[in-house]
Amino acid sequence: MTERIQKYLAHLGLGSRREIENWIKDGRIFVDGSVASPGIKVNSKSSILFDGRYIPSVDSQLSSPRLIMYHKRVREICSRKDPKNRNSVFDHLPKLDIGRWISVGRLDFNTTGLLLFTNDGVIANSLMHPRFGLEREYLCRVHGSVSTNKLNQLRSGVLLDGHLCRFKRFYERPSPGVNYWYGVVVEEGRYREIRRMWSSIGCTVNRLIRIRYGSIVLPVDLKSGSSRDLDISSIPELALLNEEDLRKGESI
Repeated sequence: MTERIQKYLAHLGLGSRREIENWIKDGRIFVDGSVASPGIKVNSKSSILFDGRYIPSVDSQLSSPRLIMYHKRVREICSRKDPKNRNSVFDHLPKLDIGRWISVGRLDFNTTGLLLFTNDGVIANSLMHPRFGLEREYLCRVHGSVSTNKLNQLRSGVLLDGHLCRFKRFYERPSPGVNYWYGVVVEEGRYREIRRMWSSIGCTVNRLIRIRYGSIVLPVDLKSGSSRDLDISSIPELALLNEEDLRKGESI
């Protein structure tokens, strides 16, 4: 089966489709000895070079897709490059021989906890696809007056940039002093959604930790700044992925 080179190489984790399109325009990609043209169709038998380096086929990578969890630290960005030269989560991930790590969602600069990365575009897309509505669970340390009426507001939903955002579930944790700890569950990951929801009722989140993404839970023994490989076959959300899906590079 053939497919557009942008989709094919994005599936291998080489880059985003937009990045790959720019590389093609810059003449950095060759297919079967010739400079690649936008939209050219390729398959697992095509000989592809990027900056003079041979790119293994999808077939050769099928046996080794990886999914890892990373315990993000505070004051780390989730981008590869930053004009302010701040620490990046990508600085602490295991090195790949080919391709690159694809982030499954993001966390903001001051949020810590569970991040997922894969070297396979189909796996990344499947874990982020809105069709599945995978839950994200966080622990929030909140400062401010929290009443039953205010909590009901968050349960019913508040408007943020025209979107109704709400906590699917939340629970209070014992917490002495002026700060209160809550566990909250959401199904989307809009920009600073949880902090903005609490702010809408006059409260400030001064600590935010993601502890779960779908069925994947942050282990208590995974130290901050460390990563760990996951067994893809044990992830229920990926059970619908089969070899055909991987070969086609399609989202499920």
